[in-house]
Amino acid sequence: MIVTEERDRIRGKALKAGGTIMLTVLFVLLGTVTVSEPANEWVVLPGHSQLADPQSMMTTYLLGKIAEAEKRWREAYEKRTNLEEIKAHQAFLKEEFLRRIGGLPERTPLNSQIVGRLERRGYRVEKVIFESQPKHFVTAALFLPDPNKFKPPYAAVLVPCGHSNEAKAYRNYAGFGALCAFNGLAALVFDPIDQGERHQWRDPDGKFTLWGTAGHNMIGVGSILLGRNTARYEIWDGMRAIDYLQSRPDIDPDKIGCSGISGGGTQTAYLMALDPRIKAAAPGCYICSLYGRLIKTNGPQDAEQNIYGQLALGMDHADYCMMRAPAPTLLLTATRDYFDIEDAWMSFRMAKRLYGRLGYPERMELAETDEKHGFSIQLREASVRWMLRWLAGRDEAVFEPSDLDVPTPAELQCTPQGEVMLLEGARSVYDLNRDYAKELAVRRQKLWQSTPQEELINKVAQIVGLRRLAELPQPEVVACGTVRTEVCDVEKLIFRPEPGIELPALCFKPRDRKPSAGVIYIHEDGKAADAGPGGPIEKLVRDGKLVLAVDLRGLGETQRTGQTYFRPQYHGPDGQDFYLAYHLEKSYVGMRAEDLLVVARWVKQERLPADVPLEVVSVGYLNSVALHAAVRELGLFSHLTLVRPMMSWHNVVELGFSKNRLVNTVHGALEVYDLPDLVRVLGDRVTIIDPLDAMGEPWKES
Repeated sequence: MIVTEERDRIRGKALKAGGTIMLTVLFVLLGTVTVSEPANEWVVLPGHSQLADPQSMMTTYLLGKIAEAEKRWREAYEKRTNLEEIKAHQAFLKEEFLRRIGGLPERTPLNSQIVGRLERRGYRVEKVIFESQPKHFVTAALFLPDPNKFKPPYAAVLVPCGHSNEAKAYRNYAGFGALCAFNGLAALVFDPIDQGERHQWRDPDGKFTLWGTAGHNMIGVGSILLGRNTARYEIWDGMRAIDYLQSRPDIDPDKIGCSGISGGGTQTAYLMALDPRIKAAAPGCYICSLYGRLIKTNGPQDAEQNIYGQLALGMDHADYCMMRAPAPTLLLTATRDYFDIEDAWMSFRMAKRLYGRLGYPERMELAETDEKHGFSIQLREASVRWMLRWLAGRDEAVFEPSDLDVPTPAELQCTPQGEVMLLEGARSVYDLNRDYAKELAVRRQKLWQSTPQEELINKVAQIVGLRRLAELPQPEVVACGTVRTEVCDVEKLIFRPEPGIELPALCFKPRDRKPSAGVIYIHEDGKAADAGPGGPIEKLVRDGKLVLAVDLRGLGETQRTGQTYFRPQYHGPDGQDFYLAYHLEKSYVGMRAEDLLVVARWVKQERLPADVPLEVVSVGYLNSVALHAAVRELGLFSHLTLVRPMMSWHNVVELGFSKNRLVNTVHGALEVYDLPDLVRVLGDRVTIIDPLDAMGEPWKES
């Protein structure tokens, strides 16, 4: 039996929206019910669903869409055979790649400093700090050959680090730099954001608690709203590192290579695709296929490895190689890697075929080792051999000495306290995003003051991916029986708005009287959350309202469980499915808003008299769904009641750290609008109760 805790009516803060948002206090008729688990009587899908596994509905649906995109990608690849078509496609992908990460910053002074030097057996090291953006510090170690054995200027290899917290000081990465220098190549090994000495987030107590994927993902949430990507910052750090190399008289500016493993392989793939200064590249333990096994097994990886709409566009891992063709590229792979070896070979073959079409098949190669994920000795040796061949004109068998003299992490530390954010005036990625968010706020204000409302609504719909109701098909609706309660009859329904999607719903109908209004009730925890005895839905029914509580896609009975990679305590339970949709240029907000419109139209047509108004009650972060649907169809809903909504996307960027906001983001939304803009469109038809900030804390007017 369902366990409920019935509370008195909530006395809370409410915001009514007119031309401006005005704080008022009101008594709210909606109570709060704490539910231990959905009551059996509110479960709809078992016995009636066409889905093999309702909790995997969104994963299955989105993977199906990705399979369709892969088919289009392969067909286009096979048709692209002549030089003009290949060059045009390379230029197109590079332009789109840059646009989808938010473009690149302007070049500013590097203000580079050499903060220490080390003498090792067979080579030397200079410890370097430079600014990739003003006061945005990058720490690096430059491994240089022995000048008595190798004369400058040197060919140089840029080495982005994988997801090790030690970053440049990690034994395999520092060891690779040492191996390069030992064989006559300079190597600049640098710390990515949130690794090594570059942790970006500080807790209020001053501790640096986010690193690696957790840090990259947190940066990603705010970046998405700005039309940016965590990759933007990593790519720019790498490009400025090349600027630094080219500024040195002991480096040959025309002989630059790039090689990294895992997250460093990701950065290498991006840099080699976008920066023509990289003459030879060797990305490792990353290149496989986003159309392939990786996202079907492990799922999408962290924020910088997911470029907005890239699979809908047709930009897979192989394309990072093909964008730079015919420049020399070596894939470093491991047979037992979770970046699937079969998909790595598939991408290699597609890239090599394209290199062949251009007349240079020998410039695309693959090295494979029977190891697990990581910069193993065989891959370090293969990369150095590749760089020597194409940068130094030396085709030699390179083997790593067993006694290679590699510096310790303490020896490679560049900053006095081991953290760039403790340097005077240091600025984090969060600070850079805040600066841009403030610029966008000024632009939005001017845009909304100078642009006709209809045009703005169309812009909003385009960004979120929301069609007009007239363009949405009528759903298939399946009746699954009726439950009789003390208060009303509850009809169980399933809405099927498109193939592969089922929306279980409960229609609470007052007995023996015409309803005074209809209410679509959506709750972030699913339709059963407020459906218990004495709860908010029952109170609405006692007031004479017909209520349809529905699980929008991916909620309630179709909520996927077990997604742990994206740390549900930070990003909620939908992280991996969110990024599947992100790859397809789809937003959960837009998809769920369409679900809401389809269900609302059915209720208006099938369950309400023509003269009875229809309202929406939204609980939790689904306020964004309700607002988008109501603004898209201004005449559909007579009123919106938003309970515990997150008030502002700008606040997500402003706070930096947020909780359970990823699924609620829309790529580039803040370039055109924020949630309060939608509230103002609806005016006094919106009541806001107990508003929250991006951390789930009570909203404070700024």
